[in-house]
Amino acid sequence: MWRIVKRFLGLVLPYKKHFFLALSSVLLLSVLGPLRPYLIGKAVDHYIVQATNSQLLFYALLGVFLLLILETLVVWLATYFSNFLAQTIIKTLRVRIYQKILSFKTSYFDKTPVGNLVTRVVSDVEAIYEVFSAGLMEIAGDLLSLLAILSFMFYVDWKLSLLTLIPIPLLVLATKIFAKAMKTSFQMERTQVAKLNTFIQEHLMGLSLIQWYNREKKSYELFMEINKNHRDAHIRAVWANSIFFPVVELLSSLSIAFLLVWGALMVEGKSQIQISQLFGNIIAFTLWINQLYRPIRQLADKFNILQRGVVRAERIFEILDNEEDVNKDHGTRTDFENGDIHLENVSFSYQKETPIFNQLNLALAGGKISAFVGATGSGKTTLVNLIGRFYELDHGKITINGIDIKAYQRSTLTQEIGYVLQDVFLFSDTIHNNIALGNAEISRDLIIETAKAIGAHSFIMALPNNYDYVIGERGGALSVGQRQLISFLRVMVYNPSLLILDEATSSVDSESELLIQNAIHEMTKNRTSIIIAHRLSTIKKADCIFVMEKGSMVEQGTHEQLLRLNGAYSRLFENQFKSQYAQEI
Repeated sequence: MWRIVKRFLGLVLPYKKHFFLALSSVLLLSVLGPLRPYLIGKAVDHYIVQATNSQLLFYALLGVFLLLILETLVVWLATYFSNFLAQTIIKTLRVRIYQKILSFKTSYFDKTPVGNLVTRVVSDVEAIYEVFSAGLMEIAGDLLSLLAILSFMFYVDWKLSLLTLIPIPLLVLATKIFAKAMKTSFQMERTQVAKLNTFIQEHLMGLSLIQWYNREKKSYELFMEINKNHRDAHIRAVWANSIFFPVVELLSSLSIAFLLVWGALMVEGKSQIQISQLFGNIIAFTLWINQLYRPIRQLADKFNILQRGVVRAERIFEILDNEEDVNKDHGTRTDFENGDIHLENVSFSYQKETPIFNQLNLALAGGKISAFVGATGSGKTTLVNLIGRFYELDHGKITINGIDIKAYQRSTLTQEIGYVLQDVFLFSDTIHNNIALGNAEISRDLIIETAKAIGAHSFIMALPNNYDYVIGERGGALSVGQRQLISFLRVMVYNPSLLILDEATSSVDSESELLIQNAIHEMTKNRTSIIIAHRLSTIKKADCIFVMEKGSMVEQGTHEQLLRLNGAYSRLFENQFKSQYAQEI
């Protein structure tokens, strides 16, 4: 735990000024609190019981009142600067986490649920906010407050101090047991929060699928089970709190009982002056005991916050320290040279025991349209992902115009390669912003000109607010074909050298397909293009068609050449033609 706490303190270093102001306020408050009972005890001794000077009593009470005002001001300063510091730190931390997530390889997201990452960026960071706003700072203040209270108590009467501290060992033991129980409950809580977020995120995104297959009841039952586990994890922490805090109150009352019994025994045989001194000490010690157990209770509570923060921070630092899944870019070239694409002895596997490619060799002509067809799982999408360096090869190399793609900076490859995928992702924003993606260099005129070229301008102008139309989450307000045209527009305004279309027409109707075919024709003019297609009608005009089977290229040629071979491509075409004919009749 202390290793994590040290890292917490390291986050404070860039904000030393605010940290110093917050810490100074907290420490000053810890001294002002115990001073008040001391002044009240003296006032009772000298100005109330003995009634020596009423004017001095007034000044003493005025001093206590001014001390209360000063405490209030310091509390405000401590609260403001602690929260300001906490908010500043988590803002920076959240940016660092998000930046790190952006740097991860595609394979990391293949094995990590999105809901899990959302939990870390949102909930886990909020737990760290509590550490700084109500954890570390106040723990330091509570510890100093305990030291100040004990100092005042022993200064006034060390024997009486020892008597009132008899229950403290029991409190230390209870605190140790409580802390251990809370750590276990926080670990359970962390796991259940992540599971709940992941479940909700996945099932809300797949809600239409759940409804289509009438699985609402099953989804509800699964949610009830996960929600029950989430509740039980929190109740375990509540259970520990419900036992610990009454124990603290009991021990506090026990200390006061010792104090009162001692006072009753000491009164016997004492003079009026001696009794008055005892009376002042009893009042002061009663106030100090309340102040003593209050920070102890708060320390336990703050320790809970600290433990919760430590548990959550472990997950956050796990991301920040993860270098294994980071895209390590050793490329230096930024001058992209478009041309022929060669795959030389390429081997690749997502899992070592199941290779996708083994010594694959291919040559794609620059400035031409190359198409890939084949059954699901034959390696078509994996191939284009390797060209874009979303995954690294196990063996072999891929070159563009004779240059190894590893020699290029990733930013250069992503700028020069444009992707249009089957599953179009659109943000809940305007059409313009979904196309430009925040790039100020992409003007409205360029977007309109490109939209007219690929046939998308007319449907956009028919929408309310045209290019400023907000399309809703994931483009739900648009048809499948319209969403696909928006994705074409997004690629074309960036003017890539290499265009990759992965099943770009597989989910659209015949009318939309004709519009998209015209758009593809415009997009692929004088540009190296790779098309992965399920519908063979979309690749008839390709310069070269590659037929893939189980990670190997089994045929290549033009549409007419492959039909004459009467092989794998011919069978695919015949089966698809029969299926289409059957649907039409």
